[in-house]
Amino acid sequence: MTDKYRILCVCMGNICRSPTARALLLRHLRLTGLQDLVEVESAATHDYHVGKPPDRRAQQALQPFGLDIRDDLARRVSSEDFARFDELLVMDRHNLQHLPPYKPDACRPRVALIMDDLPDYGFSEVPDPYYGGEQGFVQVVDMLDQVAAAICRRLASQLEQASGGR
Repeated sequence: MTDKYRILCVCMGNICRSPTARALLLRHLRLTGLQDLVEVESAATHDYHVGKPPDRRAQQALQPFGLDIRDDLARRVSSEDFARFDELLVMDRHNLQHLPPYKPDACRPRVALIMDDLPDYGFSEVPDPYYGGEQGFVQVVDMLDQVAAAICRRLASQLEQASGGR
């Protein structure tokens, strides 16, 4: 990988799960020393909250990690994202089903459920905490923190293989 590797985290509204995933993935990239090699953004499959900051409960759930996402503004996935990003990591199957309208015929990136990187967690999807209480946001942070670490392990392995194990 010579250029930065680019990952787009995707959920329905881009105000809960995907900005949380982005923040935690950036945190783990810093912890593993990969922060200069990987770029991470987030986006939505729907335009419900475009231009709005993350849900206050998502912001609060990240405070114990010292992460501040209040300046992240929601945006919608575009067809250009399929050319710009190497991976689109989607929170659930419903969101995955809403990507095809944007997906060009020659799709370049890996498109997968984010929890595919942590198959032993017990959940294949990240539940949407939006209509629940604050505990749902804490659960989402726990899931995404663990999968972010797993993604960084995978990326480190990919980088090592790309460099010939040096």
